[in-house]
Amino acid sequence: MTGMADVPAPASPRTSRSRIPTGAWAVVLAACTGQFLVVLDVSVVNVALPSMRADLGLSHGALQWVVNAYSIAFAGFMLLGGRAADIYGRKRMFLVGLGVFTAASLAGGLAQEGWHLLAARAAQGLGAAVLAPATLTILTAAVPEGPARTRAIATWMAVGAGGGAAGGLIGGVLTDAFSWRWVLLINVPIGALVLVAAALWITEGRAGDRRRIDLLGAVLVTAGLATVAYGIVQTEAVGWTAAATLVPLGSGAVLLAAFVLVEARTAVPLIPLRVFGVRAVSSANVAMFLMGSATFSMWYFMTVYAQNVLGYTPLQAGLALLPTSVAVVIGSKAAPRIMVRTGAKSLAVAGVLITAAGFGWQSTMGVDGSYLTAICLPGVLMMAGAGLASTPLATLATSGAAPADAGLVSGLVNTSRTMGGALGLAVLSTVAAARTAGSADPAEVTAGYASAFRTACGVLLFGVIVMLAWLPNHRTLRVREERAAEPVTAAKAEAQTQERV
Repeated sequence: MTGMADVPAPASPRTSRSRIPTGAWAVVLAACTGQFLVVLDVSVVNVALPSMRADLGLSHGALQWVVNAYSIAFAGFMLLGGRAADIYGRKRMFLVGLGVFTAASLAGGLAQEGWHLLAARAAQGLGAAVLAPATLTILTAAVPEGPARTRAIATWMAVGAGGGAAGGLIGGVLTDAFSWRWVLLINVPIGALVLVAAALWITEGRAGDRRRIDLLGAVLVTAGLATVAYGIVQTEAVGWTAAATLVPLGSGAVLLAAFVLVEARTAVPLIPLRVFGVRAVSSANVAMFLMGSATFSMWYFMTVYAQNVLGYTPLQAGLALLPTSVAVVIGSKAAPRIMVRTGAKSLAVAGVLITAAGFGWQSTMGVDGSYLTAICLPGVLMMAGAGLASTPLATLATSGAAPADAGLVSGLVNTSRTMGGALGLAVLSTVAAARTAGSADPAEVTAGYASAFRTACGVLLFGVIVMLAWLPNHRTLRVREERAAEPVTAAKAEAQTQERV
């Protein structure tokens, strides 16, 4: 408290930094709406997949690519989007990304052939990759570091989580009331409104200088990820030892290795490898990757289980997951208050353990499962835990970033979760298909889904071990918040932070 006397402020800095500034709420709203659209389109198509297949004549394998074409382009180019926001301006890239996303949504909604839809979904992912990191950097630039920023990030996480969670309900309503096309066309009017609002409310800003961006790195990581995912999907038809599987898997590994080599040698890398030297950044992103690999696929398997096994309509499937949608939002919003008492690391670990318990419960699903025990309660556990874990992990990752790398690290947070999700869906779908062995019998199909949930539970428990061993102690984050509230003691707090990391 002695240091506070040296700060000429009419009100307590701790108090002022605990609230989001009134003028920043418009920016927070625009950023959160953009994030909502981006995450919504990861899951909104799930309940519409049977209708898409019937209308466009898509194969079973192509249905996965309706989801993964978006996710892989999203994850692969998000690092490029984060760096572009730093270099060319956050507002500019927000508008560019939202414009591409909105135009691609229109093209997808009007698709007449299966390849039209897949191409539009990939273009949506590209627009989302530019848009998503800009939303978080715009938000963090508008709200000072400290409790207020933690609350703003929690709101951003809750809205994003709500977008993913609400995808099933929104997709079900639109598919039943109109057609599958409206799960994409609904983005057009919303995107247009947000474009106008963002142009009026958001001020331009950039943290880096005007250097070239690493397009080669973005192409390599995206192509590598897509090739690996394709190889994993091929195992459903030909197994792990066939050339059709081994060639894309090997090629993808070579492309990803080339990406790392390029990033180590280029003068202006897409992702400077030095950022992984920051413990909070590297550990939180690995944890986010592992959690995303399990939770992303949950929506896919739950919606197809509800429709293909339990006989729900698209609307009924969406309504069935509504409590799950509410749970993830509540978990995300409650996280900042709990984190004050427990610390970021403890809350992240507890959240993933809760999520793992939900996946374990879900793996007991049966052909005649009741709604309460086969969908509702395990789904609430899965997503409430994910909501509790996401906010502390994102806060840890972004708090460890230098200002010039804000867009990059924001992109990493989303990339880790989405890249994990894309690969996780491919792997878990293969696990389910291997157990089902091509059978259409509901009991066998359910057993396949249950195997996928058991595997995901194991991944989450492994993630807990990683977090316990690697995440920095929660006191690190508290020191950063104290430093933000008491600028006079910043040097001392930084020294304490380095000691504890």
